[in-house]
Amino acid sequence: MKRLGLVLLAVALCVVAARPAMAQGHLRYGVSAGLLLPMGDYNTIDKMGWVAGAGATYWLPGTGNIGVRGDVSYSSTSHDLTGATGSTKIVGGMASFVYALMPASAPARLMINGGVGFYSIDVGGGASKQNKLGFGGGAAVAFKLGTSSSRLVVGTRYTSVASDGTSRWNFLPITVGLSFGK
Repeated sequence: MKRLGLVLLAVALCVVAARPAMAQGHLRYGVSAGLLLPMGDYNTIDKMGWVAGAGATYWLPGTGNIGVRGDVSYSSTSHDLTGATGSTKIVGGMASFVYALMPASAPARLMINGGVGFYSIDVGGGASKQNKLGFGGGAAVAFKLGTSSSRLVVGTRYTSVASDGTSRWNFLPITVGLSFGK
């Protein structure tokens, strides 16, 4: 319990210290959940599953439409092979650039993104976990929710992660989330 308190204090101090530096740009953060669609070889061994995540975008000062984003996610898909039980779990994070095609004041803001990430893939059944690099690109639409700064975000990002074999872990998450901030 003492360690948790120290971690929370350290995070609070980092936020307070970073606040003046972020005064020029805008920070948005949020959570999302949705479906994970395995693609390619991954689709032959697993069924559609679910994904949940959190992320933040820092909109660079003076641009209004260019940002840097960080995301973390957790997903699970059930095995689809005859006689196979269990599921594949993927935990990962991605850093990406974001370009908004509309201004922040628009009621619906279309954004495109692309980046690189690091993922841990656990297929279960005693197989060793794979920790690999991946890349992704996608799009999202953020809808304003009334007069608040909150937005409903619907998005997807094709993601491809290296594997120990010759194929790749390719998947397409389709998510709905809420974002907050300026």
